[in-house]
Amino acid sequence: MGIFSSIFSKEKKESLDKGLEKTKTSLFSRITKAVVGKSTVDSEVLDNLEEILVSSDVGVTTTLKIIKRIEDRVAKDKYVGTSELNAILKEEIAALLSENNVADAEDFSVPVMNGTPYVIMVVGVNGVGKTTTIGKLAYQFKKSGKKVLLGAADTFRAAAVDQLDVWSRRVDVPIIKQPMGSDPASVAFDTVKSAVAQKTDVVIIDTAGRLHNKINLMNELSKIKRVMQKVIPEAPHEVLLVLDASTGQNAIEQARQFTKATEVTSLALTKLDGTAKGGVVIGISDEFKIPVKYIGVGEKTDDLQVFNRIEFVDSLFS
Repeated sequence: MGIFSSIFSKEKKESLDKGLEKTKTSLFSRITKAVVGKSTVDSEVLDNLEEILVSSDVGVTTTLKIIKRIEDRVAKDKYVGTSELNAILKEEIAALLSENNVADAEDFSVPVMNGTPYVIMVVGVNGVGKTTTIGKLAYQFKKSGKKVLLGAADTFRAAAVDQLDVWSRRVDVPIIKQPMGSDPASVAFDTVKSAVAQKTDVVIIDTAGRLHNKINLMNELSKIKRVMQKVIPEAPHEVLLVLDASTGQNAIEQARQFTKATEVTSLALTKLDGTAKGGVVIGISDEFKIPVKYIGVGEKTDDLQVFNRIEFVDSLFS
């Protein structure tokens, strides 16, 4: 398998394969139809492939890049058969993802902070799986030996605090919370201050997911950052945007809005198991040049995985 040899555990690989099954089945069946009766990759095959990738939510700009790479390969190799199309697609998409994902993670880890907690601020609209992702992240970090603290700074919705509290108890990780309507920045301040006092390794702060007024969101997130920096000047060390992959182009629009509202440094794509729109991972990574760090491929706690482009593409095209 060359560069596509597995570095994941068998269980993780099976979970990933299962999670991407709908996208993979959709892509394969449509690519197969596109090459029926064709022996070489000609302009008609490329036009059909372009349409397939765009409608799989890879996105127009990213699709055009992939098609151009394939055209270049066809021109250079002189003869490329349709039987080789999957292998070429696999290689070119992996190469494209490598330009945006600086390093492929193999486990849940954070940089060594020399005694300072590593602070992750999580953003994303309601309903994308933000709270669930935070809970699963807390579980994974704890499982890897880290001391974790949660901060329930989405005080706009009572349900958000309650949901995070449920996850806190489920994964046995402490939480800092205040009543609904409290100042989110105050919760974030208390959480970070507590984390320093308790010598916590990882702090995960939930924030409100309102996009109806981008200026308010921007101001709120900026304020949360400022108050955390009174305790830890570099905080947050990471701003993780959670997106629902099953919403396709809507996820791309949300990414566009949040990257305008705050400096997003990493992405988590959820609900890949319930959609044939897994191509959105490729489009979002390419368009925003922000590393995809985590993907959700099922409902179990272990179904949140670190994103590895090699394994992702291998599952998609194997």
